[in-house]
Amino acid sequence: MSAKLKFFLIVILSIFATAGAGVYFTQSQQSAPIVETSDTQTQQVRAIHQSQEVVAYSERSNFKTIPLEKLNSSLQGSDPATLALNAFDDLASLGGTRKVEVAYPQRNQALVTITQIKGDDDSVGIKYRVEMTTFGRSLFISSPPVWQIVWAGVRN
Repeated sequence: MSAKLKFFLIVILSIFATAGAGVYFTQSQQSAPIVETSDTQTQQVRAIHQSQEVVAYSERSNFKTIPLEKLNSSLQGSDPATLALNAFDDLASLGGTRKVEVAYPQRNQALVTITQIKGDDDSVGIKYRVEMTTFGRSLFISSPPVWQIVWAGVRN
């Protein structure tokens, strides 16, 4: 084989190995859900988990949880603000103005608050809160992280 062909094969194999390793590490970072067989144990675990969430996320107690299945868009994306706005795309039909705030309390966590202001009197109509974590990165290191919605809530 010629030197050019050997170099080409090494580059191609390196690309596939890097992609495979990235997929492997991304898959291994996801936590598996705990499944209980007994109803009483499941309820106890769920109650403990929910009480820990309230302590860890005290702001959540002011919001009504929105099941992620009810969101109208993808739960993953590269920009937290755009991802949150797409999840609540029905806001545009309400009229008024929107205020979007993005906070990064930790390196791998984003909190997006969308405030829908009705009319000209600046009265707050609806406030949405979306919590996200990084899901990993795409193939290239220089690419932005992929964010995933993990919780959403609404407050009137």
